[in-house]
Amino acid sequence: MNQESWKAVTPQYTEFDDVISNFESLPEVNFLDIQPRLKQALSTVAVTQGFNRILIVNSPDNAFYRTSIQRCLSSLVDKPVLSTESINISDLLGTYSCNETGEITGKTQGLIEKANDGFLIISANTLLANPTSWPIFKSIFLGQTFSPVSVTPKHIASQIPVHSCSLKLIVVGNRDQIADLDFLDEDLYRGIANYTEIEHDIAVTKQSIKQYLGYLSSLVKEFDLPSLSSEAIHRLMVAGARYSEDQRYMPIEPLWYLSIFQEARLNTNGVIIDERAIDKAIESKYQRESYLPERALSDILDGQVIIETQGECVGQVNGLTVIDVSGHPLSYGEPARISCVIHFGDGDISDVERKAELGGNLHAKGMMIMQAFVSSALKLEEPLPYSASVVFEQSYCEVDGDSATLAELCSFVSALSEYPINQQIAVTGAVDQFGRVQAVGGLNEKIEGFYRVCKHQGFTGKQGVIIPQTNLKHLALNKEVVASIKSNEFHIWSVETVDETIPIIMGKPFRGDDESSVIHKIAQRIETYEKHEHPLGIVERIKNWFV
Repeated sequence: MNQESWKAVTPQYTEFDDVISNFESLPEVNFLDIQPRLKQALSTVAVTQGFNRILIVNSPDNAFYRTSIQRCLSSLVDKPVLSTESINISDLLGTYSCNETGEITGKTQGLIEKANDGFLIISANTLLANPTSWPIFKSIFLGQTFSPVSVTPKHIASQIPVHSCSLKLIVVGNRDQIADLDFLDEDLYRGIANYTEIEHDIAVTKQSIKQYLGYLSSLVKEFDLPSLSSEAIHRLMVAGARYSEDQRYMPIEPLWYLSIFQEARLNTNGVIIDERAIDKAIESKYQRESYLPERALSDILDGQVIIETQGECVGQVNGLTVIDVSGHPLSYGEPARISCVIHFGDGDISDVERKAELGGNLHAKGMMIMQAFVSSALKLEEPLPYSASVVFEQSYCEVDGDSATLAELCSFVSALSEYPINQQIAVTGAVDQFGRVQAVGGLNEKIEGFYRVCKHQGFTGKQGVIIPQTNLKHLALNKEVVASIKSNEFHIWSVETVDETIPIIMGKPFRGDDESSVIHKIAQRIETYEKHEHPLGIVERIKNWFV
């Protein structure tokens, strides 16, 4: 019944064991070799002639990456490669001083002169903080001459020095900064600059696994860290799959690895980092960041937030959300009680979150898709004689995204059919107009959030989560949840359609010839309404007074 085994909810990398066991003997792979787009772009800009002298690199905005790019470029060219964190106009152009007679008495070289015939690497944020410097930069790269800044403005030089330089500019910044730079100069990519980006992950295959592990080996040796055991590499790859949110991809962000390695080193003998040390580093990081999720859990356990993990209820389902708090590094999952009530009406589904201005556009889109699917499934020739009100209970902040569409649909058809929903099961997934269940984000956090609530309220052996089948490759659950699934204490069901979802959570088929199907029960209720439940209008009621 679509129930997944424990092996499906955590990455399996045993196929790479032969390569992993030879980790220490693998050839090293440096930062440039693991970044093919960056390598091609730097190789091109190194030999490019003409006006195309600027390279924009989409990268995390910190000195570590700019230094890495500087080293990479220096390995490709035998020319000056300078990096700066400041482009004060005097630092940029240089300065000169003169005496009362106009004779130049002193001169300092600016960054442009120092990098002549070479390369200058700067932060996009530095450019944005000094927008008046950009036109000067641009004119220089277009072949214009420039003059240093006079530090003796009261004295006029008899002959102002003029320079002409040939250099290339590497601008490094994140996507938002580059967007602002593009806004500053809309001609940026029109023959002046090229664009590339630093990749944050690599697809792990039998062909690429040696390159990936060689990159880890180069980090370990470059920063003089203990080597990694085979078990530690497996544990690290599981953490990497969770970080990239895909079992097939590993992050290649050096700072992410170094933060784990440096902390894991504290729990080693100084010779080798084992699985226990990696585990300890990851657990310690979570412990430091887990104040908010622990407080959210305590609110549920104290009954301040009502979440039921046992029993059945009509029109109520446990949805799953991911909470992101500004200034907090950890996203965490939290179950949300979604309810639906039905009343006589014109078939409209009232989205309470939207009406209260707490629902975003994507959430509203999901609600409309859900309504269209149910109307199609019922094959209605006229609007439903019932209206519905769907709400995220005890939600006091904005709700957006379409990941709750499947849960909202379940609550809606439960309220229409009056069939109860099993509260032991939580649901997440988007739905299209044909009833296909589509992938959503934050699966690991969502599942673990519901798991923690079930654990503290008491396991029944039948609790679990329904997820889209296309999300299976994104799972990298923590060890405790995997062990619980392995022992049949907690469960994961993957589904492709609404028709597969309803029998799991409601114990009834969604449609078909069976009279107990949800669609049949809803149709029966509509028919009963049309025959017996239609309330009299005001004219009919007035007529009855005189009968």
